[in-house]
Amino acid sequence: MFYRENGQFKTSYEADQALFPIMQDRVFIVVLLLVAFVGIPLLADEYLFRAILIPFLILSLAAVGLNILVGYCGQISLGTGGFMMVGAYAAYNLAVRVPDLNMLVVFILAGLITTVVGMIFGIPSLRIKGLYLAVATLAAQFFLDWLFSRVKWFTNDSSSGSVSAPVLQVFGFRWDSPVEKYLFVLSVVVLFSLIARNLVRSHIGRSWMATRDMDVAAEIIGIRPVYAKLSAFAVSSFIVGIAGALWGFVHLGSWEPLAFDVNRSFSLLFMVIIGGLGSILGSFLGAAFIVILPLLLNQVPHWLGLPMSTATAAHFEAMIFGALIIFFLIVEPHGLARLWAIAKEKLRLWPFPH
Repeated sequence: MFYRENGQFKTSYEADQALFPIMQDRVFIVVLLLVAFVGIPLLADEYLFRAILIPFLILSLAAVGLNILVGYCGQISLGTGGFMMVGAYAAYNLAVRVPDLNMLVVFILAGLITTVVGMIFGIPSLRIKGLYLAVATLAAQFFLDWLFSRVKWFTNDSSSGSVSAPVLQVFGFRWDSPVEKYLFVLSVVVLFSLIARNLVRSHIGRSWMATRDMDVAAEIIGIRPVYAKLSAFAVSSFIVGIAGALWGFVHLGSWEPLAFDVNRSFSLLFMVIIGGLGSILGSFLGAAFIVILPLLLNQVPHWLGLPMSTATAAHFEAMIFGALIIFFLIVEPHGLARLWAIAKEKLRLWPFPH
């Protein structure tokens, strides 16, 4: 009975178009943000920040960017790991070669550089789609892997091929501890999630979804598929580039191109599919599923007191993880976000049967 809309009247266009029109949703979001910004920093330990929370937030941001392209615009991409790599190396070169540049400006410029690269590799989407576009973006992943592995300029002539990120310093304040890094990443993720949420509700987002549903019909009613597809690649690449810079500077600290290989691209695509295509919330749910579930599966044998070697545990973890992915896709092919929406509808109607 607590999730009801009775008495919540909308008396203006602004109220009708609010981001969260139901009061209970607004209260839930406020409480969630208070827990994230205040409660977790006071209660969580260093392992939770480094192993779970920071990777979850950064991968959620990357999944939001990919969901804009795949879920909202319908353009399949298998090169997201490569675009994250562009963002990470662009931020590294900007920070090393222009050391006086503010770190926020470094991240924004890295996102813009990734936007240009993403639009270049998004040009084939104007003529091809489906599996052909997936192969084209996969080729972008392999090309970027080769580029950053072979051209030493991008690694500042590092002999080993790995690079180390400079100290994360914004406005004269060093973000060194796990709590500080968590708060920094959380602020960035909340900001860009809000921007993405408003974008998909705007005329740009409607043009993306019209192109996704039927591009020929969208063109007939006046939507330019060229602009819709390239703008989706641009926005997606910008957000993914920011996520790649955060992954390198905040989570890894030092990295090489293998940190952004094709497996990263596939894992991000799994996050979007499992969480829910065309859903900002689904990006977070999918990232939580991919990040947290393997850690839980790895700890189950220890909790049950079963003697198991590391190799055997890894094999069982991969098998169970794959089986659970298939199970969720069969039970609800629209993702975890759809399960959340169904639960909300049930709460709105409970205890009535219809």
